[in-house]
Amino acid sequence: MRPNGRHAAGASQLSAIRVWAMGLLLLSAVALSPTTAKAAPSQAAATTHVYLLRGVLNIFSLGLDTIGARLEAQGIPVTVANFVSWSSLADEAATAYKAGRLKTIVLVGHSSGATALPDMIAKLNRLGVPVKLAIGLDSVFKTKLTTGAERYINIYIGDGPGEPVKRADGFRGKLDNVDVRGSGVGHITIDKSEAIQRRVIAEIDAAILRSRAPAPVAEPGAARPARAAAATAPARN
Repeated sequence: MRPNGRHAAGASQLSAIRVWAMGLLLLSAVALSPTTAKAAPSQAAATTHVYLLRGVLNIFSLGLDTIGARLEAQGIPVTVANFVSWSSLADEAATAYKAGRLKTIVLVGHSSGATALPDMIAKLNRLGVPVKLAIGLDSVFKTKLTTGAERYINIYIGDGPGEPVKRADGFRGKLDNVDVRGSGVGHITIDKSEAIQRRVIAEIDAAILRSRAPAPVAEPGAARPARAAAATAPARN
């Protein structure tokens, strides 16, 4: 028996509704897919590299691994290594910078890793490579800056083994010494503190936003513009 026109039309409409519903489900699945929903990293983030230097024995600075993982989740490339690797890492950074793969260099170190930062900065400067930002966490052994990153932040515990970073002749850039005594963190835990980690990441994010072009490295003895001279105002202790 042939179906009447009403039954045929109803079957056709039901089939169309099913196709439409399946299409909506597929679109919803795509929209909720983590791979599809994840925003692509910005060009500034993709051409930034953050080098995180652990301290002695490679076991007391594991908070840097957490910072590194959080930065990678933002699409920012990182390298986490022991402080003894600072020289070879500087060579790698210089090669990438001169090849145009890298535009913004950020350094972070804890304990002896923080103490090694000025040496890494000085080598990069000698190779003609600017450092956008360096952050030391409780640097030890009377750390002294002879050349500059665009900004250097030393977060230290004033009543612990860490101490302010000093300026040496020829230093250029901005230096902030930030004393966090009384905050409840110690030399071994400063890199693991949630508040300290948030600050480090926020400073890195802000530096990347400012990175439209790498700051030039002035030749020794060259006249500095007024802005650069103003940046060398006395540090905040």
